[in-house]
Amino acid sequence: MKGRTFGYARVSTTDQHLDRQIEALTSYGVAERDIITDKFSGKDFNRQGYLALKDKMLRRGDVLVVKELDRLGRNYEQIKEEWQELQKMGVDIVIIDMPILNTAEKSDLEKSLIANIVFELLAYTAEKERQKIKLRQREGIDIALQKGIPFGRPKKAIPDNFFDECRKWLEGEQTAVITMKKTGLKKTTFYRMVNENMREISVKC
Repeated sequence: MKGRTFGYARVSTTDQHLDRQIEALTSYGVAERDIITDKFSGKDFNRQGYLALKDKMLRRGDVLVVKELDRLGRNYEQIKEEWQELQKMGVDIVIIDMPILNTAEKSDLEKSLIANIVFELLAYTAEKERQKIKLRQREGIDIALQKGIPFGRPKKAIPDNFFDECRKWLEGEQTAVITMKKTGLKKTTFYRMVNENMREISVKC
């Protein structure tokens, strides 16, 4: 039995517009009353509109239409899980801008092949985005370094009593633990400072 056709549209923020997606969905044939929308980030599927659509509206034999794959979500691992869940529910999926991914009126074998294409596509896209992010970060760091902007956590300043207390420690007057307490340094920072200033410590001690 043929079910209903629902549309889903999403933008990430309240100041963005859904008009372009809604127009594409209605042009495809989705009744405007059957279009569910969210103005929420696509980082996960914890969205009021989508959850209502999935949990209360979609039934076996229905079709879910979205304009673009990333309107469904942007977390690629979760999209894979969601795609699988919708298939188990017996819900077909139509991606208007990528007809090759449409599962409506396809055999089980074809749906399985489409799912494999989706997963490969998502893995490829995710890897490309990771590479793009790394490249942007590297470019940003290079530009900042050229401008003399320091990176990383700023080094903790050497305490005024550091060398005096180190002398007491090295001469056996007190333990390292007491020296750390007096200088207000944590173990890792203390030994890093000792290592970095060993020559000066040996002179002052």
